[in-house]
Amino acid sequence: MRKDYLAFFTSLFLSRLADQILLFIVPLVVFQTTDSASWAGLAFFVESLPRFLAFPLCGALCDKYSPVRILHVSQVYRAVLCVLAMEFYGMLGGIGWLIALSALCGVLTTQGIMAREVVMPHIFQQYSYTKTLSYSQIADQTGLVLGPVLAALMLEVWAWHWVVLWVAGLFLLADLSLRAWQRSSRITLPAFEQHHDVWLQPLRIAFQHIVSFAELRKIITLAVGVNLIVGVTLATSAAMVIGQYGAGKDNYAGLQAAGAVTTIAILFLLARKVWSLRLLGSVGYSMIAIGAFVCALSPNLPGYALGFLLIVGFDKMFNVYMRTLRQRVIPFQDFGKTVGVITLLNNASQPFAGLMVAWLAAPLGIRNVILAFAVLATLLGAWTVWWFAKRVAGIASR
Repeated sequence: MRKDYLAFFTSLFLSRLADQILLFIVPLVVFQTTDSASWAGLAFFVESLPRFLAFPLCGALCDKYSPVRILHVSQVYRAVLCVLAMEFYGMLGGIGWLIALSALCGVLTTQGIMAREVVMPHIFQQYSYTKTLSYSQIADQTGLVLGPVLAALMLEVWAWHWVVLWVAGLFLLADLSLRAWQRSSRITLPAFEQHHDVWLQPLRIAFQHIVSFAELRKIITLAVGVNLIVGVTLATSAAMVIGQYGAGKDNYAGLQAAGAVTTIAILFLLARKVWSLRLLGSVGYSMIAIGAFVCALSPNLPGYALGFLLIVGFDKMFNVYMRTLRQRVIPFQDFGKTVGVITLLNNASQPFAGLMVAWLAAPLGIRNVILAFAVLATLLGAWTVWWFAKRVAGIASR
């Protein structure tokens, strides 16, 4: 691998590692402090909603300004926020600073995700985009593997607020790696004239593309179903492992790491073998739905772990399908703004799932909430496939 590619992937890995540590400790600290699945679900809602709402604006900014510069801002400012939040925690106390930090860092994480989305097709032009996504997500998932493990080890040695300060250092290292890539890379990104408005005009253009392309409407609807399951899984995993099955935080960290290892194995398979888009989408969605039913109905931790691995592992297969399809359809000059709106629509169901857990976990029980989302996602997927097949058949008969 060329040195500039290695530096780019190292930056991606370190940034994901730091972000994953934050995502790991927030529901864990909240649940351990409150001993409440409802509060853990509410914390997930508060930390996840801002990062999803920011996608349209972040996408428009990536079309208007240099995405590489935006990447620098994303990583440096997250490091600064970590330090500032812990300063306030030291003065005033309370776990609210951790939740607020995760929400603010989530917005900057969104900005970094969108910037990399715009940059990547121009870095790896000698590879197919599906292979590019597979390799980049391997670096991303490696951060997911080590993030929970490293967080658990660090929490054994330091209190959570010291762990946050180490996270700040990881963000700075990610930015140094990005600067090393920038110095050695010869990539020149094409520039297009953009509107001065970064609010209404980009939204109008994005929705025009969504209305014009049935493929975009299809993947948005399917992604809503996937993210209902992913959202309820993320919001309840700590409560299920630690509360429902009586396991410890090391088991919780091990399960998170096993999920990332499973994902990496699937991504290596995708990188080495050519899959049709239709097969990627159908296998990915089906296995995620099956995993949700297994999680809801399993009486023990090994069964729950199997369902969890199906969900998080095949989520990335579906993600490769979705990102490959939209890269083929969306014009490059509108790519950032359109993907930003699509990603918001896709992921709005994740914080909704966290809110539903906070509302329904006590009266219905966590298992029944997961089961309800599994049924809903299955029905949504079946309806979407039927609708798209009917539309294609109608077009062919004209």
